[in-house]
Amino acid sequence: MATVTDTAAQERYDKEIAAAPAREQPPTTVSSVSIDPLYTPESLNGFDPDANLGYPGQYPYTRGVHASMYRSRLWTMRQFAGFGTPSQTNERFKFLLEKGQTGLSTAFDLPTLMGLDGDDPRSFGEVGRLGVAVSTLHDMRELFAGIDLSQVSVSMTINAPAIVIMAFFLANAHDRGVDWKQLRGTLQNDILKEFHAQNEFVFPPKPHVRLVADVIEFCTHHVPQWNTVSISGYHIREAGSTAVQELAFTLADGFHYVETCLERGLDIDAFAPRLSFFFNAHNDIFEEIAKYRAARVLWAEAMRHKYGARRENSWKLRFHAQTAGCSLQDKQPEVNLIRVAYQALAAVLGGCQSLHTNSMDETLALPSEHAVTLALRTQQVLAYETGATNTVDPLGGSYFVETLTNQMEREARQYFERIEALRGMIAALEAGFFRREIADAAFTYQREVDAKRKLIVGVNAFQEAEEKPLETLTIDETVEKEQVARLRQIKSRRDGERVRKMLDKIRRVAATKENLMPTLVEAARDRCTVGEIVNALADVFGRYDGAARW
Repeated sequence: MATVTDTAAQERYDKEIAAAPAREQPPTTVSSVSIDPLYTPESLNGFDPDANLGYPGQYPYTRGVHASMYRSRLWTMRQFAGFGTPSQTNERFKFLLEKGQTGLSTAFDLPTLMGLDGDDPRSFGEVGRLGVAVSTLHDMRELFAGIDLSQVSVSMTINAPAIVIMAFFLANAHDRGVDWKQLRGTLQNDILKEFHAQNEFVFPPKPHVRLVADVIEFCTHHVPQWNTVSISGYHIREAGSTAVQELAFTLADGFHYVETCLERGLDIDAFAPRLSFFFNAHNDIFEEIAKYRAARVLWAEAMRHKYGARRENSWKLRFHAQTAGCSLQDKQPEVNLIRVAYQALAAVLGGCQSLHTNSMDETLALPSEHAVTLALRTQQVLAYETGATNTVDPLGGSYFVETLTNQMEREARQYFERIEALRGMIAALEAGFFRREIADAAFTYQREVDAKRKLIVGVNAFQEAEEKPLETLTIDETVEKEQVARLRQIKSRRDGERVRKMLDKIRRVAATKENLMPTLVEAARDRCTVGEIVNALADVFGRYDGAARW
């Protein structure tokens, strides 16, 4: 209860704030959420610190999934890497490991992401351009040559042909004598967000989700330390969503994967601990921190009470964060270093388990060695020099952060109800619900920028008349010629009849409910290519054009 003095102080504050001049830019988050001038205990409206906040490492994990967080172990520092040939990317991997990176994160080129071989006519001009080209088991061997897969955690960002790439990775590990039980890493393998935002899909939603579940089921039994899906909000946010849309749509995708696996009869406590998440780290520090906190609460609540998980590890939402590529600007690109540093701070204060910091030149080209080193150094300064890691959840109990967290939770639940009213994930997806919501949010944001109600340094404010261009990485045209020539050579030397029989087997297994992973590992070792395997699966599943269906 407020005292007379407290009341007088509040009345004075209210008068002063009412008389204070307002800036031209309204006080809103990046997602256009209005922000009050001051947050007080009254803002929390019945907040119970024991029930709503608790302790780190304990349900509902608002304050983090581990008791000691970074006091015991820092987040995994990953830099997205991949370009040109597998051997070129292998050199970049080793360069990053020498610089102090603690995990590998693999970017594949567009043909590979779409399940195309480098010699496919549709791949022309894109082989090795925006990531590494992988078409064969030989490529996978070159990619990780000289790297101890039993010791280094590997992340692979790929979705449509994720099960095929995972089969190649497992075949390579087996051939090198690495026990699959020792492998640690993450396969993105989140096809639903592709239908929402990024468009890198091949098959219709239902068979695509079947492939995701095949990976979850197989790895649960045979690759127990592997994160089978990285349920990704990152690309949803990059497409223009708000923070709460990123949160809600990502968790809804995760719930659908859980339900699909439960329908198969899998024990939730057997597979749920190896589901991981991938979120965007955008410019608004406090909005992002609230998003991560709300995500942990909502996931823990659903896993424990809706899906009946009994193990605490099944309740814990573990996530990788990447700084916002869509926030990077080609004007005054050095300023991107500053943006990335603040975004990384938000991810760490929000409790991430691993982090990628974008390079300042990524809006212009693939990152140079100089730029990627600075991006890694950004994480290292954050970890060792800022004090951000000294205490667990330093913003816990902040009136502002806790109010934003509660608001995020409430609005995400409203989205869950809307998805359910549309008869679930697949029906909502096919009706175009997610795309419309994201498009509307993107339009609203751009309108605010165009009207200068949101300022972007170097773009619509604080411009420079002349700028010195950065030196950027270029991919030589010979890379594509070399990669295609090597692929054709491999195809000419293999046993063509054995490949044909293997592709027929893939079609037979795909037409059943049998798990495809063992067959695809066998196909990798028989020298079937990514494109051939995807084409065989498309013969059974069909291809999807992405049009909304009412």
